Amino acid sequence: MNYSIISYILGWVLTIESIFMFIPCIVAAIYREKEGFAFLIVALLCLAIGLLRIRKKTKSQVFYAKEGFVTVALSWIIMSIFGALPFVINRDIPSFTDALFETISGFTTTGASILSDVEALSHCSLFWRSFTHWIGGMGVFVFLLAILPLTGGYNMHLMRAESPGPSVGKFVPKVRETAKILYAIYIVMTLVEIILLLFAGMPLFDSLTVSFGTAGTGGFGIKNTSIADYNMVIQAIISIFMILFGVNFGAYFLLLGNNKKDAFKLEEVHWYLIIIASAVAIITINTKDIFHNLFTAFHHALFQVASVITTTGYSTTDFDLWPQLSRAVLVIVMFIGACAGSTGGGIKVSRIIILVKSVKQELGYFIHPRSVKVIKMDNKPLSAKSIRGVNAFFVTYTLIFVVSLLIITFDNFDLVTNFTAVTATLNNIGPGLKLVGPTGNFGIFSPVAKYILMFDMLAGRLELYPILLLFTPSVWKKH
Repeated sequence: MNYSIISYILGWVLTIESIFMFIPCIVAAIYREKEGFAFLIVALLCLAIGLLRIRKKTKSQVFYAKEGFVTVALSWIIMSIFGALPFVINRDIPSFTDALFETISGFTTTGASILSDVEALSHCSLFWRSFTHWIGGMGVFVFLLAILPLTGGYNMHLMRAESPGPSVGKFVPKVRETAKILYAIYIVMTLVEIILLLFAGMPLFDSLTVSFGTAGTGGFGIKNTSIADYNMVIQAIISIFMILFGVNFGAYFLLLGNNKKDAFKLEEVHWYLIIIASAVAIITINTKDIFHNLFTAFHHALFQVASVITTTGYSTTDFDLWPQLSRAVLVIVMFIGACAGSTGGGIKVSRIIILVKSVKQELGYFIHPRSVKVIKMDNKPLSAKSIRGVNAFFVTYTLIFVVSLLIITFDNFDLVTNFTAVTATLNNIGPGLKLVGPTGNFGIFSPVAKYILMFDMLAGRLELYPILLLFTPSVWKKH
């Protein structure tokens, strides 16, 4: 284990976080809020520690997969701890456990909140809360790799550990250039949404915070009613952008290049849109009597399906009051999630496709035992390693889900609340059903249950393994 390079990179992470944390200080100055001093204090603390770690460049910049995974996992934990401190210092969220829960939920783009009255927070805290979504959406390491060239080509281990999906590829030969392209697409899409929301009549502060939540597919709202108070045009714009941010960013890269036709041939994107259309159609028909209008039912169905499948977590209505069929459909798409290589969470559409094809292949062997069938994705054969990785992911995912569910049941809440609480955190969605539904919050859980759910949020965002490696003793041995 190369501890020096891990310490060096963590120093850069804290330095970048300090720079980001100066932005809510500006917001506090604009609104003349004394709560902004808390962000200034923590920003300076992060900067001091960060500069101390990076002032002397490490001699060996060599690191491999385990260093990459451990560095990413430690970085997200450290970012969350320091990111939570301003909430505690300015007393917007006095409890450190609650502040840490809210911050981890922000950085992991989960959107699960312990707050019962969001509007009681200061503007600077509301801004930071939503801004953590935007930072975590694309990932701080993608930003870091865009500005910090590491020699030897080892930086791919960092991107692979942080980027969601069964595999990570490079758009261009250099990882640094790939990181720049990803962030350029991310920034432009965010700016376009902000402008459209402004034209639709949304105030600037609201446009910024809501767009941060949409881009990162996080879902922290600045109103207690989430998005319900805004007009239908604004809600429609948010619906569209939630779906767009749930698409694999590789498709956008293809659209910008010379192979535009290839962007429309991506199998995962096809199924992603088919799943959305099917879920919207079912819920629209199932809820038309509730809304007394087919168009209104379609509008809310589209918004909630987009919000849940992309794991954003915004809401325009209390979908916990919908019929059982509609709620069941939403829970199913909670597990499916968005595309790999997007800012969305969940299991990912590509993994579901590979799993279904694997089952189909096994059924084929029973009928034709001697047949040789190759599983393909986008007409390209998948390696046995990729298929094994997907199967291992499902087993690990199920084990974490079951253990988490068993532990939080000690709080003695009903099964639907517990089940959807784990579903919402492990899949980085936000609201669940019953007590953790759109009108509820996660503040009801005990500190132990909250830390389990925090673990789930981090594990879900980092694709399970980076967090699990922290608990593997052999990883920490010095070679």
